[in-house]
Amino acid sequence: MIPRYTRPEMGKIWSEVNKFQKWLDVEIAVCEAWAELGKIPKEAVEKIKERTHIDEKVVERIKEIEKVYKHDVLAFVTAVKELAGEEGKYIHLGLTSSDVIDTALALLMREALDILIKDVEELLEVLKRRALEHKDTVMIGRTHGVHAEPMTLGLKFALWYEEMKRNLERLKRAKEVVSYGKISGAVGTYSNVPPEVEKIALSKLGLKVEPVSNQVVQRDRHAEFIWATAITASSLEKFATEIRHLQRTEVLEAQEPFTKGQRGSSAMPHKKNPIHSERITGLARYIRSNIIPALEDIALWHERDISHSSVERIILPDNSIALDYILNLFKEIMEGLVVYPENMKRNMELSKGLYFSSKVLAKLQEKGLDRDKAYDMVQRCAMRAWEEKDLDFKTALLQDPEVTKYLSKEEIDKIFNVQEFIKHRDIIFERVFRN
Repeated sequence: MIPRYTRPEMGKIWSEVNKFQKWLDVEIAVCEAWAELGKIPKEAVEKIKERTHIDEKVVERIKEIEKVYKHDVLAFVTAVKELAGEEGKYIHLGLTSSDVIDTALALLMREALDILIKDVEELLEVLKRRALEHKDTVMIGRTHGVHAEPMTLGLKFALWYEEMKRNLERLKRAKEVVSYGKISGAVGTYSNVPPEVEKIALSKLGLKVEPVSNQVVQRDRHAEFIWATAITASSLEKFATEIRHLQRTEVLEAQEPFTKGQRGSSAMPHKKNPIHSERITGLARYIRSNIIPALEDIALWHERDISHSSVERIILPDNSIALDYILNLFKEIMEGLVVYPENMKRNMELSKGLYFSSKVLAKLQEKGLDRDKAYDMVQRCAMRAWEEKDLDFKTALLQDPEVTKYLSKEEIDKIFNVQEFIKHRDIIFERVFRN
């Protein structure tokens, strides 16, 4: 991922230094396991731990060797052996490359998910606060982009909160799924390393043993990681798209924060554009697009090929980095989101009370009218209100002799109460925020 969208903490996880450090952590854990089983001198392991390290200089040495070997793991092993000295002969004992790569990759994904989980938890707090703040802020609900019935802005935010709770569970589930390693050799049969070494080494690394593997940990686990990030990103895109619509000049019910000194357009100084919501939309598309290569990585030849390797070097870091970025960007948007209740009220009035049509229909049915007949009566009045410039829906009802045959003026007046649409919001909020 390009530096523009890379936050330092997440970028550090997917750095070359950290990747090779995780490889070294795996190698050392295996050496310690061998030592516990009496196959390697404990003194040798201590010297390996003292002498080996990963920094930029070591990374450059690995790359230098790889130019000759054309094999990154062997280049890494050679570079680390150079640091370890005589005791380096015990490094990579009985292992195949994927023992190191896949186990280390689990550590990297777990670290990335820890950050993403924290990001979501912080966003949830902001969404909850804004939902409670606007619990009673009445606005029009829209279906198909057209006025439907009144709701509150707080209910919209509560819906986002509930969806992000599900995303939090998906990310936690993904962390559980990817936290498996394997130290089982070339095709998973422990031909040169016993299961005891795997058990000890993975325990030291805080990973679980893959119950059965071939040369690799199976890629359905990694696909679930990508799937969880993609769904989370898609939720953020949905929220961002809503803000983009609400910020349109003709609507202007909500607006991204616009900071001092910020410029909206190189040509038009008046512009306040929803650029951050649009950025979330764009990056979510990219994150989501990586689901297909992740799924295609599941089908490897026989016990393993490396068609997945090049893909994972891109999509695992990129999805982690991009999602971390847009989660924090959306949190900033929500923290500073400007809300215009007066514009919400103005926009509600544009449909001249037509959003009460469902209430009128229900009341006529209560009077015993056939639903289709009642529907036709209400629709007739609604269409008059749509088409006649100075006629509102309530007046159209009062002027309709068939309607007033069943509903008195007092009954119609009582129907036209916005609070009737949102009277159950406390129940919804209790369900969402009960914990």
